[in-house]
Amino acid sequence: MIDGIILLDKKPGITSMASDNFIKKTLGTKKVGHSGTLDPFATGLLPIFTGTALKVMRYTDGYDKSYRCTACFGKTTDTLDTEGEVIEESIPSASEIDAMKADDFKLIRDAFEQLTHITEQIPPKYSAKKINGKKAYELAREGIEVELKPHPVTIKAIDIVEIEPKDDGIYVTFDVDCSKGTYIRTLCDDAGKITGLGAHAVSLRRTGAGPFRIEDAVTEEQIAEMTAAGDLSYLKPAVLAMSGMPVLELNDREYADVIVGKKIRAKEGAEPDIKYAAFHNGELTAVLYLAEENGKRLMRIERMLKGNV
Repeated sequence: MIDGIILLDKKPGITSMASDNFIKKTLGTKKVGHSGTLDPFATGLLPIFTGTALKVMRYTDGYDKSYRCTACFGKTTDTLDTEGEVIEESIPSASEIDAMKADDFKLIRDAFEQLTHITEQIPPKYSAKKINGKKAYELAREGIEVELKPHPVTIKAIDIVEIEPKDDGIYVTFDVDCSKGTYIRTLCDDAGKITGLGAHAVSLRRTGAGPFRIEDAVTEEQIAEMTAAGDLSYLKPAVLAMSGMPVLELNDREYADVIVGKKIRAKEGAEPDIKYAAFHNGELTAVLYLAEENGKRLMRIERMLKGNV
């Protein structure tokens, strides 16, 4: 069995599931899954887990994400990206663009600054959000109107990289750091509404997810070539997925108890509602959490990982 994490640089036009299938076929394995689905039109970092590394995939669900996006101001589409139909157009005239240039596109910059203060977001109707077991985009394509509920998000930073006026709109490239579950297409649409120009995403690239960076990612072509040559160095150790988790070091006695499923006395400084990566002599052993039983503070096993990663 081939075990590890593959940081795939997903190409545009394919689903995240199709990327999983590529890995299954290339490595000849059935145990494959990904964390953090990317829309088909999006590119960039897609962490894929194989073999026993799937056991740690759950701990990457809450990772913050980083993206680089280009939005076109002046056009709104029904899907909020280039995949849909233009439903509204308000391309600024040459004189309007000159006026915006004069104050360094303050209208657009202020809109993005305003978005850094949002605390919730409504998913787009063309999304993989499930409603009664069916994906929202499937219902939208059937013409079924659904009410999507807002969910909490945090926009940690938005940095505008470039603003470039063109004949068909004003193209704004920006970097964003955000919490999981943030729809960048919706950010573009919201910025368009704030400015009154309308906007949609024309390109989207994920550049980071927790400890994973796009600089360490490989393409399908590189994976195919390296695998054919017997080189699996692109596989990252599963322990990398635990990088953002607080660490506990087990002594020999604690280790002996944990590997047979026993609870141990709470480690100093352990706090409730937090998962801890427990190591012994540098080896990841288990994920533990604090529990109180009969007035005693104990560390219980949330997931045993010894010998699996």
